[in-house]
Amino acid sequence: MLVAGFPAGSFATNCYVVAPAAGEECVIIDPGQDAADGVEEILREHRLKPVAVILTHGHLDHVWSVAPVCGARDVPAFIHPDDRDLLSNPAKGFGVTSAQLFGGLTLSEPDDVRELSDGSVLELAGLELTVEHAPGHTPGSVTFRTPFEDLQVMFSGDLLFAGSIGRTDLPGGDHQAILRSLAKVCLPLPDETVVLPGHGPQTTIGRERVSNPYLSDLAPAEGPKRGF
Repeated sequence: MLVAGFPAGSFATNCYVVAPAAGEECVIIDPGQDAADGVEEILREHRLKPVAVILTHGHLDHVWSVAPVCGARDVPAFIHPDDRDLLSNPAKGFGVTSAQLFGGLTLSEPDDVRELSDGSVLELAGLELTVEHAPGHTPGSVTFRTPFEDLQVMFSGDLLFAGSIGRTDLPGGDHQAILRSLAKVCLPLPDETVVLPGHGPQTTIGRERVSNPYLSDLAPAEGPKRGF
């Protein structure tokens, strides 16, 4: 599996391009502020053809470039329905008016938007991506998991970071909900699971289980088996 990423814009939001291998189809995850040029560079370097943009949640720093990236390649965007309105009304996620957001910045939905559902498996670009609803940072936050050799890789968005978790003080945030999501979505996973977060460096579930202060008092929630 090929995973190429870069921190986009002033928010340093990790944008990922994922493919089975170079020269094949790919998906783009969370193209944030000024991400279009970086995405195009990765596509050229690895000779990739995008088939979709998939979004971990609707905050501006993760969706800023969705419409231009989708439009340039005529591909759909996938987002959870609870965050879909943030695509065209990003100010809602910050509790301000559109006029107050970056000097009146406006965004629009891509032409083709498809909604994600909890537990569904996206079969895109030769990949199988399991969607898990993980509210708390936003109502429509999700993670994506995919198998890689003997490991699992999770794109955690702003649910889980190396040493921390997503903030819950913005509109739609809920601290108790994010703790429940961590217990349900993250803690049942094997320690070797690689976590590629929305900000900062990669980590593993095992490392966070023993060192992340937000996870230390949580017990794994009952849920479906996490193996492949």
